[in-house]
Amino acid sequence: MKVRYYIDPETEFPHIYGHDIEERQVEEVLSNPGEDRPGRDGSRVAVGRTSGGRYLRVIYVPDPEPNSLFVITAYELRGKPLFAYRRRKRRK
Repeated sequence: MKVRYYIDPETEFPHIYGHDIEERQVEEVLSNPGEDRPGRDGSRVAVGRTSGGRYLRVIYVPDPEPNSLFVITAYELRGKPLFAYRRRKRRK
């Protein structure tokens, strides 16, 4: 799967770096998400755990090119959102 990232115009680096997330971690979650659901304005929201144990929420849109995604942002789940995700996973 080809993954492109939103580049922050101020830093000229992928926006995910501002959230202390690496491309490898995003790709881990996208390859095996715990849940993947519709977001706003045609986006998708994937939530999952990295091999290092971090829980991430990844916001992306499918690219027109087959087997390709554009990642808008990703950040670590903490607090109530993490608790809610774990609760949803237990119920399945």
